[in-house]
Amino acid sequence: MCSADLVAPGSLTDVARPPTIQLMKLKCSAVLLLVALAFTQARAQTSPEKLEALCKPLKAPKPAGLQLMKGDRLAICGDSITEQKMYSRIMEDYLTMCVPELEISVRQYGWGGERAGGFLARMTNDCLRFKPTIATTCYGMNDHEYRAYEERVGQTYREKSEAIVEAFKANGVRVIQGSPGCIGKVPGWTKHTNDTVVDLNANLCHLRNIGIEIAENEQVGFADVFWPMLTAGMEARQKYGPDYAIAGKDGVHPGWAGHAVMAYAFLKAMGLKGEIGTFTVDLKKNTIKLSEGHELVSSKDGEFEIKSSRYPFCECAEPGTAAAGYPVCGKDSWSKDSSIHSGAGLVSFDPDLNRLMLVGKGGKAQHYTVIWAGEAKTIRAEQLARGVNLVELFPNINPFCQAFGRVDGAVAAKQAFETKEIKELFRSSDAKNDMEGVASRSEQERAKLVAAIKEAFVPVVHRIRIEAVD
Repeated sequence: MCSADLVAPGSLTDVARPPTIQLMKLKCSAVLLLVALAFTQARAQTSPEKLEALCKPLKAPKPAGLQLMKGDRLAICGDSITEQKMYSRIMEDYLTMCVPELEISVRQYGWGGERAGGFLARMTNDCLRFKPTIATTCYGMNDHEYRAYEERVGQTYREKSEAIVEAFKANGVRVIQGSPGCIGKVPGWTKHTNDTVVDLNANLCHLRNIGIEIAENEQVGFADVFWPMLTAGMEARQKYGPDYAIAGKDGVHPGWAGHAVMAYAFLKAMGLKGEIGTFTVDLKKNTIKLSEGHELVSSKDGEFEIKSSRYPFCECAEPGTAAAGYPVCGKDSWSKDSSIHSGAGLVSFDPDLNRLMLVGKGGKAQHYTVIWAGEAKTIRAEQLARGVNLVELFPNINPFCQAFGRVDGAVAAKQAFETKEIKELFRSSDAKNDMEGVASRSEQERAKLVAAIKEAFVPVVHRIRIEAVD
């Protein structure tokens, strides 16, 4: 109890009160403020247990094998979170460099502020004209209206989302229905000031459930973005501190960590297995066997020179190679929500999707030193025999980071043009008079950016050396 506040109204003014009482009042006010802030922060955390009571989350279906076909044309559709061109960039980088044999081409169709109904209205003009063969959708954030759930909200989202899926299917497009993500705080632009973070996430959880039902009824794929983001955010706050914002500083638009979680959800929903390559070394004979996508250039005294036409996914790039904003090797703080490495670690991105394995058998030493890209790591013989993921063994930088950055820069330039193409060129006065002409001319410009990606993606030659320690 704060005794300074027990002074009867009108008995003493702030000026007339003795200094001791004024000091007590100031201390009391500070305590009450801290209590209020602590209460607000506690209300802001959405736990799975709270959602169980408010939403009853359904179990997300898993993909039945690889959902991609060679030569697929992928359309990545969504709202402003997609228009950030971050998870879409991670996805295109991955599909381009990690599984090049699939020859997937990508377009992103993000539009800020959009709901499912908005995309439905423009999908013929903006998306279907380019004849995609597979599409991902990520709506619900704006559809949930930043408020507690109402049946009206859910029904509208269901109707528009079903119509999108059916329109895609009618045009021969396979679909992966993505759920919305989670929020980290009530955004400043919402008008429903009495609704809490828990209320809003329960609403998004309901839309996730509806998405699962649509995917099952329509027999299409499903990417669970919401649940991995929610649980990753909780783990990150415990691991890195309360300021870590998986859903972004405004509570809605994630940084690189949140987008890494989103990309993981969609890539997993595509049924990708993450096998980038395996290097199997006979330590006694000093010979090596390489999996598809990698070829031996030379070998001598336990050192092997390899040319790789498949890259592992690089969670940072060397300075000056990737597009602006991509995490830079050596400067990327893994404890920050701006880190791809940080977000990827929260969802097991590398073990599940990014395995470049080194296996060494037949040696007599108990420990071996692996030297790659100028760095050396010593590991036990039995660990090497089981196989180590080079991406995880050398997390700071690897021989692919420079080349990866150049390809990412080209991907970023193309995706930036795709936003311009849809939002500016296709809505110009010229387009009103000659839509097909505008589309044809813009595609010629885009084709140059596609060619730049192919030009940047070249094989990487690297050396790996294994030395017995004892």
